[in-house]
Amino acid sequence: MTTSRAIPDNDRPPPVRAAFSAVTWKEIAHLLTNLPLAIVGFVYAVVMVSVTGGLSVTAIGIPLLACGLYLSRQMGRLDRARARVLLGVRVDEPTPIPGPKRSGGFFPWLWTSIKDPVGWRTVLYQLIRLPWGVLTFTVALTGLFVLWPVLPYVARLLANADRAMVRGLLSPSDDLERRIAELESDRGVVVDTAAADLRRIERDLHDGAQARLVALAMGLGLAKEKLLEDPEGAAAMVDEAHGEVKLALQELRDLARGIHPAVLTDRGLDAALSSVAARCVVPVKVAVDLPEARPAEAIEGIAYFVVSELLQNVSKHAGPGARGASVEVWRAGARLLIRVSDDGRGGADASGGGSGLAGLTGRLDAVDGVLVVDSPAGVGTTVTAELPWRDRG
Repeated sequence: MTTSRAIPDNDRPPPVRAAFSAVTWKEIAHLLTNLPLAIVGFVYAVVMVSVTGGLSVTAIGIPLLACGLYLSRQMGRLDRARARVLLGVRVDEPTPIPGPKRSGGFFPWLWTSIKDPVGWRTVLYQLIRLPWGVLTFTVALTGLFVLWPVLPYVARLLANADRAMVRGLLSPSDDLERRIAELESDRGVVVDTAAADLRRIERDLHDGAQARLVALAMGLGLAKEKLLEDPEGAAAMVDEAHGEVKLALQELRDLARGIHPAVLTDRGLDAALSSVAARCVVPVKVAVDLPEARPAEAIEGIAYFVVSELLQNVSKHAGPGARGASVEVWRAGARLLIRVSDDGRGGADASGGGSGLAGLTGRLDAVDGVLVVDSPAGVGTTVTAELPWRDRG
C-alpha cells in the first residue's frame, strides 16, 4: 500500500471565514511557533553536518553521522505531530531502519543509516525552515495588531505552504518506503508459515506413519518368533502387518500430497484441482481456463494450496445444507485468478483464525496476492484469490 500525494477530503481545512475559527487560531499558533522551533532545528542541522563532515576522515565520523540522522528522524516525528495537531495534516510515519542484527551486521546497518532518505530530507526541512520561520512569525505577529481583518486569509495561505512542506519533506518515500515495510512484514509471514509447515510435517510423521512403522516392526518381530512354533498365528500377524503397511503408505502419500502433489508437477493445476475436488464432501465443479504455458512453480503451488484449503473449509464449515461448490481458475493479463464458491451457510470471517482464511491472506500477501471473502450469513461463501502470473523459467 502506497501513500498518495493527493490530499484526502477530510485532510483539507474548512473554508476561510472572516471570524476567527478554531482552525484559524491553530494555524496562527503554528505560524508563531515556527520561529523558535526553526532556530533549534537549524542550529542542530548546521552543527550536525559541520561536525560529522569535519570528523568524516576519522573512525567516529561516519557512526556519528548515522546517529545524527537518527536524531533528525526523531525531530521529524515531532514536526509531524505538531502539524497533525495544529494543521490537521496526517502523514504516515516512515518505516524504521532495521537494527544491526536484521540488517546483516554493523557495517550494513551503518551504510543503510547514512543513506537514509528520511533523515536527509528532515535535515533539509530544518535548514530551509529558518528563513520561512522568520517570515511566518513576523507576518503572524504583525497581523495580530495590524492586519486583523485579513489575517485569517493570510494565515491560511502561509499554513498551506507549511502543509505542503510537511507532506513533501517529512512524509515517507511513497512506493519505496511502503514497499519496504510490506516486504519486511511479508518476510516474517513466509518464515512463520514455513516453520509451521515443518512442525506440521514432523507431527504428522511422528503421530502417523512413524508410529505405524514402529508397530509394524514389532509385529513382524513377534511373527518371526512364532514362525516355527505357531505358523498359523504367525501368518495372521503377517497379514495384519500387511494391512498396517498399506495404511502407512496411504498416510505417506497424503503427507506428500499436502507438501506438493506429484499430479501437480506432472499434469498441472487442472488435474491437481480435480483430484482435490474429488475429496470434498459436496460435489464440486472445476473449471480451469489457462493457456498452455504454466505459471511459475511457486505460484502454481500456492494456487493449489489455496484451493485445497478453501475446499477443506467447505467440507468443515459449509454445513449440511450445502448442495455443491465450484472452483474457477483463469488468467487475466498478468494475474492468476481463483474463485471458490459454495451454497452453504456462509458467515466466514477472514479476520478469524478458525477457518484458515487469515493464514491464506498472509500467504497471498507474501507474493503480492489478494484474498477477498464474500460470505453473507445463510447465502453461501465466495472467496476470490488473485496471484501474480509469473512465467515458468
